[in-house]
Amino acid sequence: MSIVADAEAALEGRADVVAVGVDVELLSAVLSARHEDGEGRWRVACSPGIIDDLGRAFVLGTAAAEARVRGTIALRTATGTRPDRTLFASPGRVDAVVGPATDRALLTEIDSNRTAAASETVEARFEASEPASIAMPSRSRLLSAAREALDDRFADDLEVVFSTLGADPTSLARSEELDDRTLLVALAARHDHLFSDVREWADDLGIAPKQTFSAVRRALEERGLIESIKVPMGIGRPNYRLRAVDETLYRVDAEAFLPALREVFEAADAGGRPGAGGARVDDRPVWDRRP
Repeated sequence: MSIVADAEAALEGRADVVAVGVDVELLSAVLSARHEDGEGRWRVACSPGIIDDLGRAFVLGTAAAEARVRGTIALRTATGTRPDRTLFASPGRVDAVVGPATDRALLTEIDSNRTAAASETVEARFEASEPASIAMPSRSRLLSAAREALDDRFADDLEVVFSTLGADPTSLARSEELDDRTLLVALAARHDHLFSDVREWADDLGIAPKQTFSAVRRALEERGLIESIKVPMGIGRPNYRLRAVDETLYRVDAEAFLPALREVFEAADAGGRPGAGGARVDDRPVWDRRP
């Protein structure tokens, strides 16, 4: 098992957890292990710089922000630049992350004199850390704003996509060509939304600057997956309605939308041709086209 899986298993079902020195991977494990119906509020102090990373991590950042809003996790950030040992403490038990970065493992101490001393150390380190704010909206706020700025269909599908992603820090990473902005533009095209509406919504929430969405739209168009239809907007720049060209994007169930998008996106790259799901043959709005 990986250190993430080990940590999640070790934290599952515990109460009153205090964690320090938590990095991005282990924060994912904490969020996955901390259920909404669990006891108390877990206290987590991240390593320096991790909070900044969450502001650029759509999946993990929105999950962490949601946990804070719901009161299930108190999130802080350690001060200074010295890396601190990662420790998880709860009554009668302390887990320490040991070993080199490429081969980390958990070392567990239960109900001993050293457990009490280690727990005090964890508590002191957490109290010495600083409160942190995440520059990424909570999922509930994001979905509520989507219903208002776009519509229920878009928000419902995005909520389902979130449920399939959990708090995976590697999903939709911006180091990859298919990132969170790609998902949002493709999902907007699935529901025939205006390009300006989706990027203004994302910019207003702090998901990503609106000017970064034009390259994403072009990438999907060049692969034959979506199209932009110019619509009247009065004086100023033209506006575009996004529409899915590849039928996969409007026929697939929401649970499978992201894997399907990834498949046709990569197939277009591999074959040097438009999307693999088939060309659009029906010009009705998406809500009329669904079987």
